[in-house]
Amino acid sequence: MVKGKKISGKTVFGLDIGTRSIVGTVGYKKGDEFFCLAQRVKEHETRSMLDGQIHDIGQVGETITEVKEELEKAVGMELTEVCIAAAGRVLRTATVHSDLEFTESREVTVEDIYNLRSMAIEKAYEEFTSEEDAALSFYCVGNSVIRYYMNNYPIGNPEGHKAACIGADLIATFLPEDVIDGLYKAVELAGLRVASLTLEPIAAIQVAIPKNYRMLNLALVDVGAGTSDICITDDGSITAYGMIPLAGDSLTEVIAKECLVDFAGAEAIKKQLGEKDEVSYEDIIGLPQTMKSTDLLQVLEPYINKMAEEAAEKILELNGDKPVSAVFVVGGGGKIPGYTDKLAEKIGIQSQRSALRGKEVMGNIIFSEAVEKDSTLVTPLGICLNYYEQNNNFIVVTFNDKRIKLYDNDKLSVVDAAMQADFSNELLFPRRGKELRFTVNKKVRTVKGQLGEAAVIRIGGREANIYAPIHENDVIRVKESTEGAPGSMTISSLPEFRDIISVQVQERRIDVPKYARVNGSYQLSSYSIQQGDDIEVLDYCTVGQLLEFMDILLPEDKVILINHKPADRETKVFENYLVSFVERAELEAAEAEKLRALREAEAERHRSVYERAGIRDAYEDDEMMEEDDEEAYEAEAAREEQVKEVISIPVTVMVNGMPVELTGKQEYVFVDVFNVIDFDLSTVKGNLVTTINGATAEYLQPLKEGDILVIRWEQP
Repeated sequence: MVKGKKISGKTVFGLDIGTRSIVGTVGYKKGDEFFCLAQRVKEHETRSMLDGQIHDIGQVGETITEVKEELEKAVGMELTEVCIAAAGRVLRTATVHSDLEFTESREVTVEDIYNLRSMAIEKAYEEFTSEEDAALSFYCVGNSVIRYYMNNYPIGNPEGHKAACIGADLIATFLPEDVIDGLYKAVELAGLRVASLTLEPIAAIQVAIPKNYRMLNLALVDVGAGTSDICITDDGSITAYGMIPLAGDSLTEVIAKECLVDFAGAEAIKKQLGEKDEVSYEDIIGLPQTMKSTDLLQVLEPYINKMAEEAAEKILELNGDKPVSAVFVVGGGGKIPGYTDKLAEKIGIQSQRSALRGKEVMGNIIFSEAVEKDSTLVTPLGICLNYYEQNNNFIVVTFNDKRIKLYDNDKLSVVDAAMQADFSNELLFPRRGKELRFTVNKKVRTVKGQLGEAAVIRIGGREANIYAPIHENDVIRVKESTEGAPGSMTISSLPEFRDIISVQVQERRIDVPKYARVNGSYQLSSYSIQQGDDIEVLDYCTVGQLLEFMDILLPEDKVILINHKPADRETKVFENYLVSFVERAELEAAEAEKLRALREAEAERHRSVYERAGIRDAYEDDEMMEEDDEEAYEAEAAREEQVKEVISIPVTVMVNGMPVELTGKQEYVFVDVFNVIDFDLSTVKGNLVTTINGATAEYLQPLKEGDILVIRWEQP
């Protein structure tokens, strides 16, 4: 960083390029102490900077050159490199939460954590970028993980743990390309190269809030000339950054109007406030003037109040709408009397907990020259100290023929270059094909697509991966990853389809594969399911499907019986049904025999009715039959209506998987089965479960041919 004089420790040259002035500092760190060899301040002769942003690069470059030359004379060495800081006026900050899920629980690797952080930074970039910024390029100049999560629970570091998912709360900060280029150009005009770049609030915190204090919920306010930069600490981390475009210059402008002086004169008057009871100055007419400090402060009070109010609102916003424990104020603008008290009042904390930080935080700073240790030195010294914490700057690489600039944090990899080149993070990692969505028996089912191939990455012609480190002037070429095959499945792969329907065919037990309808049409097991298909896996097969499965060609003289009843090829066959084949002639003979039996039963019933009606003797008397035939038939018909005897019609049902035939009645109800099955109801053995065709049975519920009944004891 310097040439010539030998100094113990690495010497650093820091520049605080502010709105009103440029402060240069040269020193070195040894142990915990920083030795400041020299410090020089040069105010801008014109308004070449406004609100912390360079407006006249040439003029700022000249002022930097003057500061550099004065410091070189003071320390007796040539200065070639410099550390700088950017103001928060153009800072973009986003705090995001990002999750990375794994296909199954496994050990978390450092690559997983890197991937998680990359996802979070990309998410932060997308979050803050608005339509008006669409044409601007931004660079991530810093990121910090506030908190890690493992399986949705907070953890210090998930690396090495077994988890199904990890997450992170991350704060990322970005600067526009033109701001960085402006700072670099001004420094280059002074013959210097940037050794590191940081943010002003990060620099200030190096001095104002030591690391052991950052466990506390504190706010740092760096009140400069054009902006007031703010950062919040809690739980050992910087949790938020912010800025308000209101600072010392707003008070200077009020003084200039009140006292009728130019801007430089107003600055001189402002510096006397709080130090003297009266301020003396010469107005633009050339007349000497004096004014009590209290009177001028009374004029400034509403503006000081506004400056404190806006800073307090920003602090509360950044801190989740709750007060911080204390506020540290640095910078020249914060020295105005009354500011720290009003800031405490607006935040809602005790006035003692809002204070300027100056001499009391410089115990480890050793000055070689006589210097007044006050709040204006905090940020310039912090810029130098930050160099030892984070030795970084920008590097230029080529990514797919595109030259890009990257903020070097000594940990840059291919994935950082890809993000800066607007190469989607998604195109680096294997992409999963489109998932297949369909329904099975009215329930939604999804099948994930396959993973594709990862991106092919080369650095200088050598094969590399996304985590490979990159350096200045590297040539990176990335062939984007591929998308895997879409999700696919056949009917035969469905779990429901792999079940079978077991039926009794003649003397054999046959296991029939289930059949499926897709969008209302039968499909083979090899059918490839399509997007949005409505699939119904049936719990029955038809007689025709059964015959086809068994490869049976039934002769014309054969008749199919399902549970002893004639059926056709469309008749449904459910689990445990009885299927048999008989000769048509045999069936017709059986039907004829059944009809004959029914007729005999009918005749017997009639005889029984006549006997009970006392008509038999009358029929034996031929004369009475001849005379009273019509009257007898009418009496018999009336008695038939009263007796209501019925013909027996058999019905076969399945009870606990076995066929049971009910006879003796024309109609049957559920309780009738207990007359023909061996089921002990005399001793209670638990809860009695009774169902008909899968639904709870009522005891007097009618039965029909082929009903499936379940009767069993269930333990409570």
